Amino acid sequence: MLFRPYDRLEAVSYAHRWAYGRNPAFYDYEEIGGDCTNYASQCIYAGTGVMNYTPTFGWYYINSNDKSPSWTGVEFLRDFLVREERSAGPVAQETQDLSRARLGDVIQLRFSGDVFQHSPVVVQPNSDGNPAKILVAAHSVDVDWRPLSTYDYQAYRVLHILGAFVP
Repeated sequence: MLFRPYDRLEAVSYAHRWAYGRNPAFYDYEEIGGDCTNYASQCIYAGTGVMNYTPTFGWYYINSNDKSPSWTGVEFLRDFLVREERSAGPVAQETQDLSRARLGDVIQLRFSGDVFQHSPVVVQPNSDGNPAKILVAAHSVDVDWRPLSTYDYQAYRVLHILGAFVP
């Protein structure tokens, strides 16, 4: 299986283009639980070009009724990206180090409870890890260039996208 580097500039270009709009090729889940992870998945796909069509445990979008849980679910996206087996699709390393966040990475946020609830995409990293200088784009509350520090979160995790396995 080949490994393709993540095109961070393409992912971020996509993030900016659709931050305040919706790509008509994808359903808008805003009214039924939120659209943040759907949007993050679209950005990652723009930077990798590879889906994994494995039922249930893959990462894919065909239409609003035929998609993997990882395409729209915060916890499921994390689980898919940090999987250990070599299978088609993007892969990531999870870290708590904000200084490791790069363009196109996803910083998942937990606002309450034990489950992470939001998946913004990094559009401007900061090498010293200062949340006031890390800017993100997201759906659910549509934003672009928003400082990470303006979210009232209890915890975060960085999903540092490495690239994608290509079948």
